[in-house]
Amino acid sequence: MLLSDATRIMIGFILITVPTIQFGGYFLLTQMGRGTAIKSELQRAYYRAGHAHAGVLILLALITQLVVEASSLATPLQWAVRVGFGLAPILISAGFFGAAPREGTKPTRLIVLIYAGALILAASLLALGLGLLLA
Repeated sequence: MLLSDATRIMIGFILITVPTIQFGGYFLLTQMGRGTAIKSELQRAYYRAGHAHAGVLILLALITQLVVEASSLATPLQWAVRVGFGLAPILISAGFFGAAPREGTKPTRLIVLIYAGALILAASLLALGLGLLLA
């Protein structure tokens, strides 16, 4: 299978992020193994959500890099979609880890990263979907 330079570059960058997901899983396991490391069930839930979203969305990002090749999107829009799919997992998982409340039940201000990542993901999905339908 021949890959365009854009696809090859983006898949390379995305694969480099996988060890951060592995580290997140290791961090999660070490924190759950200590009785006092995680302060609340809400914090635990945010950490789990951050790790789960990272893993699932990074797989979506890898798959969509190949699918962009079949779309009718102009090259600049292809790049925006490619970067969007790569950036969304980073923002969303960083938002969950960063927004996890240390005390109380109110998330930190880093929760905005979840919304930013979700908007970028939605825009990328819509653009790619339309680009495929109009190809």
